[in-house]
Amino acid sequence: MDELDQKLNATFDGKVLRKDLVHRIKKGTNVPTFVLEFLLAKYCASNDQAEIDAGMEAVLSTLQENYVRPDEANAAQSKVATKGKHRFIDKVHVRYVEKEKRHWASLENFNSQRIAIAEKFYRDNDRLLEGGIWAEVTLAHNDIDEDDYAFSIEDLRPIQLTRFDFDRYAEGRAAFTRDEWLAVILRSVGLEPSRLSKRVQMHFIARLAALVEPNYNYIELGPRGTGKSYFFSEFSPYATLISGGQATKATLFYNNARRKVGLVGFWDTVAFDEVGGIKVRDPDTIQIMKDFMANGRFSRGAEVIADASLSFVGNIDVSVQQVVNSNEHDLFQPLPPEFDLAVMDRFAAYIPGWEMPKNSSEFLTSNYGFITDYLAEAFHYQFKHTNRYEEVSKRIRLGKAIEGRDEKSIKKTVCAFLKVLHPNGPPTDEEFEEYVAYAIEYRRRVKEQMNKRKPDDEFARINLSYFKASGEEVVVFCPESKDAPATQEPARRRLNQADGQPTEAVEVRPAAQPARAVSDSPAVPKPISPPPEAALTASDPSPIKLKEQHFTIHYGDTGYSYESIIGPYLQGAKSVVVEDPYIRLQHQIQNFVRFCEAVLKAGTVKKISLITSYDDKTQLADIAEKLDELKQSLLELDVELEVKLNPNMHDREIRIDNGWVIKIGRGLDFFQKPGGWFEVGANDLSLRKCLETKVDIFRA
Repeated sequence: MDELDQKLNATFDGKVLRKDLVHRIKKGTNVPTFVLEFLLAKYCASNDQAEIDAGMEAVLSTLQENYVRPDEANAAQSKVATKGKHRFIDKVHVRYVEKEKRHWASLENFNSQRIAIAEKFYRDNDRLLEGGIWAEVTLAHNDIDEDDYAFSIEDLRPIQLTRFDFDRYAEGRAAFTRDEWLAVILRSVGLEPSRLSKRVQMHFIARLAALVEPNYNYIELGPRGTGKSYFFSEFSPYATLISGGQATKATLFYNNARRKVGLVGFWDTVAFDEVGGIKVRDPDTIQIMKDFMANGRFSRGAEVIADASLSFVGNIDVSVQQVVNSNEHDLFQPLPPEFDLAVMDRFAAYIPGWEMPKNSSEFLTSNYGFITDYLAEAFHYQFKHTNRYEEVSKRIRLGKAIEGRDEKSIKKTVCAFLKVLHPNGPPTDEEFEEYVAYAIEYRRRVKEQMNKRKPDDEFARINLSYFKASGEEVVVFCPESKDAPATQEPARRRLNQADGQPTEAVEVRPAAQPARAVSDSPAVPKPISPPPEAALTASDPSPIKLKEQHFTIHYGDTGYSYESIIGPYLQGAKSVVVEDPYIRLQHQIQNFVRFCEAVLKAGTVKKISLITSYDDKTQLADIAEKLDELKQSLLELDVELEVKLNPNMHDREIRIDNGWVIKIGRGLDFFQKPGGWFEVGANDLSLRKCLETKVDIFRA
């Protein structure tokens, strides 16, 4: 143990452990770090080597006995059935099944979606319903044949501290200098600070900002393998990491059909992994996101207020040096097109992920650090109960170039630094000015990219500055772009009008700033994708002009699908009514599912109504079960499915609330049965041969 280890053990006895123990156990298990350290804390929170060795054996034995690997699910189920009950360590999810009016639990690695759970468990742990939590869970076997489940949860204990004393934590901080505490925090997340530059150390602290400061939004883009998403998947039980495909307004913000708040109401931090891959089907999602990022509230029928911070992490696959010297590209290039300037302006910080080292054992520590769960509780407490904004506002002095959103962003970043590094009180003037400089740099990086994209001077005030205690004004630059004229003085683009018609874009340099000599820089690569300015100089495309159609699909034709026929006519639609008497057989119900999938792609439809028929041979219970399953999955996407039965109907038509009516002679069942389920066209309906039918599309 070095001197810092000794001081940490003396001050926080029982709250620290050797981090190399985690590295040794982590290999071969898919368990988050905070879960492993929860176990290590039980047995290895000591500096006695004999106790540590015995504790390691106990932890390994516990994992061997209680952690289920995905390929061992059947053996785990057999163990519960044989023994009657068994305790597991796994991530537990709970979902409400509307048609059964009850809740069911599932374990990620146990391979059962119908585990009975008592109300007290999900009432006391609401995150079970939104993302799930890691827990020690005791499963019991149900021997009653009449019941429709085989397993039930007898006991559930979330893997997190039951008590946390923040005053004791802050009091302990007073025994350390700022740099010692910085080293403690970095060692607690597994890094050895002596192998990192001071600047990189501060970048790692900035990654923690969203865990301590509410309604704090930041972005980090950089190479793969630098641990951008680690803090949200491994470090804290109060953060959740989601992929781009989950970025729906029902999942994130509010599910109108269920009248239920989404992830932002349950987690301190919601992190978007691979932000460049986010798919936004509904433009309303982005508008709600803008409202939430601006002030932590939004309205969807009812006003919702939440504290969650949003973190956006992703990869950047181009040379940063070439980008900052390019007139065509900026460092927001990987973002999806739906992330416009209004979204970007709500980022408080842009962490330069390209400066972070690649994950390597070279940077891992073998010294002592806080038990991850203990530090996560300290951050969670400050997230919920401390506000340093007024303290920062009284002390900070910013330059004239700093505007409204800049000021708020900078102050919130400084607040986060204070919460992480100074939980017990104010920093020195020198330390405070260091945090202000980093906060301004992170915000300037955001503003420089917006300034390159905007054809006017709205974001041109990029020379952000602050005043030292001595009264000296300091302008802060981003290292990568300081000497890049293309970023500091970007070419402006305007539309050159002739006879009222737009023509080619003309570059215009800002008149107020003298041109700077362009330093030697690598050649700028050819654009990989259309430059951002292209969207600004091109005229807006007109919406597709829809017209009435009357045509015949001949027997054996291909190239038709629900999406190709109805898709263009769903513009602005909120509801769709399908009248089709033949949604009875297995393949007909599957066709209706495909139809619903096509409707969902429009991104605006909130209700689908099916009016269908039946006869004496119809298995109504079987149909109801399948349609209920579809209804449940649509509810998850905030779309309501209404099913009505009319035994006397015969006509077939699709009515859209924007006024269009589509009549298909055979209804939805106009595809031939494929010759085999492994031939082309079995899955892609546009490649499937059709039966002959007439199609009429007209205004009602």
